[in-house]
Order: sequence, then C-alpha cells, then structure tokens
Amino acid sequence: MRIAVDARFTRTDQHDGISRYGASLIEALAENGGSAEKAQVLMLISDERQLALLPDLPWIKLNSPLSPAELLVAFRVNRLGADVVVSPMQTMGSWGRKYPLILTLHDLIYYSNPTPPGFLPLPVRALWRLYHLAYWPQRRLLNRADVVATISETTRSLMARHRLTKRPVRIVGNAPQPGTTVRNPAQAPEKTLLYMGSFMPYKNVETVVRGMAHLPGYTLHLLSRISPDRRRDLGALVPDGSEVVFHNGVSEEEYAELLRSATALVTLSRAEGYGLPMIEAMAAGTPVVASDIPIFREVSGGAALLTDPDSPEAFAAAVRELSEPDRWRRISEAGLRRAAEYSWETSAAQLLDAAAEAVRLFGERRPASR
Repeated sequence: MRIAVDARFTRTDQHDGISRYGASLIEALAENGGSAEKAQVLMLISDERQLALLPDLPWIKLNSPLSPAELLVAFRVNRLGADVVVSPMQTMGSWGRKYPLILTLHDLIYYSNPTPPGFLPLPVRALWRLYHLAYWPQRRLLNRADVVATISETTRSLMARHRLTKRPVRIVGNAPQPGTTVRNPAQAPEKTLLYMGSFMPYKNVETVVRGMAHLPGYTLHLLSRISPDRRRDLGALVPDGSEVVFHNGVSEEEYAELLRSATALVTLSRAEGYGLPMIEAMAAGTPVVASDIPIFREVSGGAALLTDPDSPEAFAAAVRELSEPDRWRRISEAGLRRAAEYSWETSAAQLLDAAAEAVRLFGERRPASR
C-alpha cells in the first residue's frame, strides 16, 4: 500500500507533540507496522528543514498547511498516486480529492480552553477562536474524511457525545520513543520534580508552583520554552524559599538525563488529548504525579499517582508519598509495565487497518459521487 502522510506540521527545530506523533508514525509505517506487506510511505512536507526531524524516506514539498493554497491542495495530492492519504491533523484541505483520506482529531481541549497556540499567525488565531465557538465547523471538517483517527478512548467518547462525525472513528495511539533508557532502580532519586509541556492556562502550572510551598527541599524544573510575560507571571507565584528553575527549553538528551534522576514528572493539566510526557516518564521508570482527569486515568492505567488539580496541598501530599523508597519503587515498576503496553509498531498496525478501511469505504462511495 502506498501511503502519503502529511508531515507539514513537523517542527523545524525540536518536536512538539503533534510533530513527534506524525514523525514516529511515519517511521513505524515504513518499518511495516507489524504487517506482512511493507508500506510505501511518501512524506508531504512544506519546509525542507522539517527533514531533519523525519526519517530518510521519499518526500514531496507542498504549500504550508496554514496557507490559503491549502484550499486547493487536494488537486496536487491527486497527482501523487497514493492509495490513501493520512493527516495527523483534521485541517488538511480535501476539496476535489480523488483518494481515500484519514484525518486525525487529537482532542477537544480548545472548546473549553479557547486560547489558540501562540505560534499561529494572528489571522489564524482569530479564525481559531471563531472555529471553536460551535461544533458544526468540526463536523464539517471530519465528515470530509473516509475514516477519522484519534489517539485515545477518552477523545473517542467525547467525539461520540458531541456527534462530531458520521465516519468510523479508529484509535491510532501515541507511544513513548523506542529505545528509552530505563533508570537504575537502585539509585536513590534526587529531590527534583519535572514539568514538560506548554504554559497555556489549561495546563494549570500555577497549582504546581504553589504546591512547592509544601515541599521544602524539592526543586521544580519547568523544562519547556516560555514567553517572558508568562515567566514573569509564574515567577511571581513562586513561594518564598522554594526552588523553581525555568529552563526555557531543553534538548532531548537533557530531558532524558533529568528523567533518569528525578523523583517524579508532574502535571496538573485540566485537559489533555493524551499526555505524552506521562508515558515518556513511565517508560524511563520515573513515577508520575498527575491530575485526576479521565485521560490520565486511561493512559496511566493505575500506574500514576493522581490527585486533585485544584489543591496545591493534595499535589504536595502525593509527591511526599514518593519519599518512601518502597512506595517510589512500586510506582516506578508499575509505570514501566504500563509503558510497555504502548508501542509505535502497534500504532502503525492500527493505522494500516484504518487505511484499509478508508480504501474500502472510498471505493463504496465513489460510484455514487460520479
């Protein structure tokens, strides 16, 4: 099967969640995804710098997915001869398409948290807010596909609740990076806590910072890039005597090294599509303290310490549980077992099944559209 994968949301410097998801799926697909028949993968990019974060596979350059030319991108994709086209986002242009299409919806976060990502151009951010005022635009987008993919049962149930699509919805899961180095369980953890993720309001980093008032001797490392204004606002919340370090971005190697020594990765997000840092930490043997929300219950499978996201005191109490060596070891081992249940090979196999279904459904519908 010849699969064209839209890789135009790949970053040019360092992966974010969508970028890593797409690149990891592409690599796993090319390695056959557990299928007897190896997939032929064609990557669709918009900037040749994206190739630095993508596998060495055939590619073709298209317009930016944020360009007005996206409205007509299907006419270019039609000429590629793909058996099926897969997008790790739901926004890929499809007007005039002559190929089976899989679109991906990761989450519904922006309906309850409408602040758009800061990297988007101002006009796109304005449209983003308008788009998320009602569900009907999302329905229009998703119903253009033959199959819709999502990354969790939590999101799939929300899609069903809001009747977002008439198309089949299939799980194509996220997973930790293969070859993650597992920490030495005999080495006592340092009294450090790690946060990896954006600083958007729904991430609720404020409660984590306030919780440091109840964790003397611990250091909180905020690893991700942060704007000067946001850093100033969070810095003003740091309790007297608490140690909070703003890294403003770390390399993959630095992140892995910090994971292998920390007491825990922490996140009190009020909403997530998946929560990749959680599974990354568990794959390294590092316990996770997280908010008690449906997606974290699903992803952790009982292998994380879940707590009230509105209570700095409850957050701190969960961290203090890990000061007991036996408790820390049991949570670490449970996380390793849970993380082993996720793999990109499984995700690629799920995508190949979805692709075969999309081809079949497209073939059934096509005669009716002639």
